[in-house]
Amino acid sequence: MKRRNFLLALPSSGFALGFAKLSLAHHGWDSYDESRPIYLEGKVKATKWQNPHAEIAITTANDLKLPPGLAGRIPPAQTSPVNGSKILSSAVVPTQRGDWVLELAPMTRIAAWKIVEPKAGDTVAAIGFTYKDEKGEARARIEYLIMAERMYGIRSMPA
Repeated sequence: MKRRNFLLALPSSGFALGFAKLSLAHHGWDSYDESRPIYLEGKVKATKWQNPHAEIAITTANDLKLPPGLAGRIPPAQTSPVNGSKILSSAVVPTQRGDWVLELAPMTRIAAWKIVEPKAGDTVAAIGFTYKDEKGEARARIEYLIMAERMYGIRSMPA
């Protein structure tokens, strides 16, 4: 995760009155390996339904498998050009099992897709990407979220 620090001047009547140090932990798609989509499914442990990104903590089963027909599902239309069929047909199950953090989109996109915050114990599935170096926490940047058989394409707004 890249961290940037900025110095911000707060002007008033043309004078700088103060400074504030802002630490931004935002990271984009560059940190994730988009050449290898992974499939995750598990029980919700907790959620963080706030910006900069909503998150869902899940626990996967030890016998996690790709669901039948995943490659043939029709991805939802969205405003960014995403090759959803290729992502779905290329998805693999990661070797790491147990606890994962699913990093979703900013809340504006969550609201646009009308995604309802899941509750602890609910089952959710997702297709996303892990960090390029695959070290550190089990975290995935989610491309498609599946809840109650409905698939949401959260890279951009619904088309």
